[in-house]
Amino acid sequence: MAFELPKLAYAYDALEPNIDVKTMEIHHTKHHQAYITNLNNAIAGTDTEKMSIEDICKNISKFPIAVRNNGGGHYNHSLFWQIMAPNAGGEPTGDLATAINNAFGSFADFKTQFATAAATRFGSGWAWLIVKDGKLAVSSTPNQDNPLMDVAEVKGTPILGIDVWEHAYYLNYQNRRPDYVASFWNVINWNEVANRLKSAK
Repeated sequence: MAFELPKLAYAYDALEPNIDVKTMEIHHTKHHQAYITNLNNAIAGTDTEKMSIEDICKNISKFPIAVRNNGGGHYNHSLFWQIMAPNAGGEPTGDLATAINNAFGSFADFKTQFATAAATRFGSGWAWLIVKDGKLAVSSTPNQDNPLMDVAEVKGTPILGIDVWEHAYYLNYQNRRPDYVASFWNVINWNEVANRLKSAK
């Protein structure tokens, strides 16, 4: 089964004004689709076609660079669309809030650490909230790498991620990456993040 572009659960303009409609449309239909097309081409006719994207990421060191780049691009973006939602944001509650407070001291301290990881990732990449050894941690990865990969500097299960490639924000924010990161808090779907925490544990 070839990988396919996942449908969004909301319209392209639903995250305005935090993420503009044009960026969402290009990011989903052009960038994410290109990763999927290139990934399918890279694994065509091999046993890898039968693997889940998660298993591909976990064994990424065994695959060519085209699989690493495009498989990562597909996994990362699939997560990204799901952990955002219209009329979202605010603060997490329940077990997720407790886990954040236990790991970082407070939600405010977590926000600072996550925003710093996103703002200081040199060049293109991602910042993550992950489950590592049963606890939450913040990390970042270059390019389309992610913490599931066996090559990641900090390994874990991603439950929240922000794309800090310029294509994710440049139309609206130009070079102001910290402003984009600040707006991201308004669209986080904390229910989805909480579900991912539950699954990861």
